[in-house]
Amino acid sequence: MQQLIYYFQKYRYFLFFVLLEFIALFLIINNNTFHKSKFISSANGVTGGLYENFSKLSDYFNLRTQNEELASENEELKNLLEKHNSTQGSTIRAFVIDTLKYNQKYSYSKAKIIKNYYNTPNNYLTINKGTLQGVEKEMAVINSKGIIGITEYSNSNYSRVQSILNSNSKINARLKNSAHFGSLEWDGKDFNRVQLHDVPRQATLKIGDTIITGGRSTIFPEGILIGSIKNIDTKNNKNLIHIQLFNDMSNLKHVYIVTYLDKKEINSLNNPTNE
Repeated sequence: MQQLIYYFQKYRYFLFFVLLEFIALFLIINNNTFHKSKFISSANGVTGGLYENFSKLSDYFNLRTQNEELASENEELKNLLEKHNSTQGSTIRAFVIDTLKYNQKYSYSKAKIIKNYYNTPNNYLTINKGTLQGVEKEMAVINSKGIIGITEYSNSNYSRVQSILNSNSKINARLKNSAHFGSLEWDGKDFNRVQLHDVPRQATLKIGDTIITGGRSTIFPEGILIGSIKNIDTKNNKNLIHIQLFNDMSNLKHVYIVTYLDKKEINSLNNPTNE
């Protein structure tokens, strides 16, 4: 103990200098958007490799569960395809395929979550795809059960995703059985529930109704599942709807990154340049 005290006494000025340097660096990163984004991007590159190795080990011990999930998803897709084929003629099917080919609005690419935070006020996830795989800022991240988040920062091979369990997250959502919509947010309490704000009071609401994405942005396609109504709070003459998520946000692995192919074209109309 005496040696430790002696060490701190001997190098106290140097240690104090190092402390001040860390404080200065923290203030620069925290108060400058550019420096913050560069720091997060670099940190993702360093920690991404470590997270991926841990993720591979975890995957090995959870292969059975993952295979069951994939089998269930494939079963659902096959049933939907068979239902479509049984109700459509060959001519109509050819027309549908041709339409999808030349008027496709979204493309999907698979990715894997290698780090997932869900118990802090501003949660995020790390996925194993980055700019080299075409990932950019503000892309939707979903899985077969519903929405997960929006890409925030990317480096070459990894991306940070702002979770829907984030106090800064605001997503357009609506009732599946009507056109009434609101803003999906999170109150920071239960990681299995989010809240839908600003839904008009004339909207017909029932416990158990499904909530989906509203499609009023260039990020999420319309109709992506979110959850079901668990509780309706009508205090202060406002509808505050508590949504039970379809996803278990503490148990996520495989996801899809959604690219809106017409995003730049639509944004150019919303933000025209002055001639």
